[in-house]
Amino acid sequence: MTGYSGSGKTTLAYELERKLYEEGVLTKVLDGDVLRQGINKGLGFSMEDRTENIRRTAELAKQLCSCGIVVICSLITPTNDLRKLAESIIGEQHFILYHISTPLEVCEKRDVKGHYAKARSGELKEFTGVSNPFEQPNNSTFSIDTSQLSIDESVVIMYHHIFPFIKI
Repeated sequence: MTGYSGSGKTTLAYELERKLYEEGVLTKVLDGDVLRQGINKGLGFSMEDRTENIRRTAELAKQLCSCGIVVICSLITPTNDLRKLAESIIGEQHFILYHISTPLEVCEKRDVKGHYAKARSGELKEFTGVSNPFEQPNNSTFSIDTSQLSIDESVVIMYHHIFPFIKI
């Protein structure tokens, strides 16, 4: 899943994981914020660090997929080049891109982590949507706007698309 901070990626990822688990599907969420506390600790938000963040996450997702685990990645992934990098590592047959297209204004109003306020004040540098751009995906499977759809409605859309491809 790709989208702005505050778009609903993490919430959707964990809800989709829960729904798949209820169906007996082994899943794992790889959330950008969690990964930055461990395997991607020390990486900033420069393009070089973002590339390494995505590369490491994609390599981990690839390894988990090879074991039959459905991996749900929740990262901002602001450029089409970074999304292509992830797809090339994970493999086209295992890669579905959901654009959580909640408008920036809505994400900024939510600002649950306080990132937008810090970025606007200059305290947080290189923040997507404020000082760094976000490219609209040119190859997303679905676009989901959580300001228009509930979490449950959004998860149902993702679930019905992904479930036919899962081997139980």
